[in-house]
Amino acid sequence: KKYYASRDFKMYNSKGELCVIGTSKWLLVNTEKGSIVNNECIYYRIAEKLDKSVILDNHSIYNKLLKYRELLVESLVDYSISNTTGNVLINDMLINMAKHVHSQLEASFEAVLEYDEEKAKKALEMDYATNNMVEKVRTSVETIVNIDKHSEFSKSLIYTEVAYDLERIGDYCGHIAKFVINDVYEIDKIVLKNLKKMYKTTQSMIRLSMTAFIEGKTELKDDLMELEESIHILQAKSINLIATQMAESSFDEKERSNYFMYLFRVVKAFERIGDISIEIMDVAIEFHENIPR
Repeated sequence: KKYYASRDFKMYNSKGELCVIGTSKWLLVNTEKGSIVNNECIYYRIAEKLDKSVILDNHSIYNKLLKYRELLVESLVDYSISNTTGNVLINDMLINMAKHVHSQLEASFEAVLEYDEEKAKKALEMDYATNNMVEKVRTSVETIVNIDKHSEFSKSLIYTEVAYDLERIGDYCGHIAKFVINDVYEIDKIVLKNLKKMYKTTQSMIRLSMTAFIEGKTELKDDLMELEESIHILQAKSINLIATQMAESSFDEKERSNYFMYLFRVVKAFERIGDISIEIMDVAIEFHENIPR
């Protein structure tokens, strides 16, 4: 956020339903030098234009502008980012996208836990923003490559690849939320206990893999692989429980058979989120250590 400003838009219909989400990023470029301008320069220019009479104390507009920049930087404490201009811009976008996907997964699973259809619909709406974020990263990478002709093109493309991986995780969050909308049965308590563990594990896997990519902490792969093993164990247990319940149930009711089908999709969604986290880790190792996948 040191190098760009953002503007978010939402459009609602007459019923108050969210129809469109839009986000724009504004990047100031010095066309003569071909370099990105630090937002701090903009703050100073604005302050210089202000009437000096309003710049009297700590509550002045000038100080508020500078404080605003500090708050933006502090908001990124979950991850550390490099000092390279291009990396700061794209990493910041990926950090925000990762946070959004964490929230999307949380909202989707909360809808399942509470069997709340309205929450499930809101969780699905979050996927619009996830898809929009992918496009922002893609276009921003293209901008950086065009500005910096000496950038490594293959490495620049990896940013977009990570964004698409996060978008895929968002899609699987949708599978989880759709369970509440598509089905009329609440999940059995024994199966739900395993799903809670899978949820916590996948949240940890996303965080580890993104930390490895953003901060270059590729040594976290061992921890990630342990979590992958545990999620496969949980998946097997859940599938066995569901299979047993299927054997004990009558399939005269179409709704009951659909329940098992959708429940399998929820279990599979968690497993796939774990797999995608592994893919992000592999990308991080290639990016930071130049070790091909």
